[in-house]
Amino acid sequence: MTRQVISSQRAPAAIGPYSQAVASGDWLFLSGQIPIDPSTGDLVRGDIELETRRVLDNLGFVLEAAGSSFSDLVKTTIYLTDLGDFAAVNRVYAERFGDSPPARATVQVAALPKGARVEIDGIARIPNESVK
Repeated sequence: MTRQVISSQRAPAAIGPYSQAVASGDWLFLSGQIPIDPSTGDLVRGDIELETRRVLDNLGFVLEAAGSSFSDLVKTTIYLTDLGDFAAVNRVYAERFGDSPPARATVQVAALPKGARVEIDGIARIPNESVK
């Protein structure tokens, strides 16, 4: 089984010793994304919905770089520094996934990198017709 590092110039560069994603066979393992604007490297600040949209955009760019998409995600984990943001994050998340969202866990954490309030990682399938 092959192992390939996946990266997208459209998503923020890793802020540590990790890859944006790693493909192994037909599986894609996406590192957590926080609401960093890839053009500036700065954390997006605003309401939690704006920040969640940025996180999902960043994940989408990495999925795209692997020849995958949101419809190929099978599992995500959402990390929140405040579970009081749960309903707002759910609204934005539902916009992206519609009627067939992936399996998911949501957990509250004490802190996230750069002071972010939301982070999302995931596992996706890579469609057979995609170039690996």
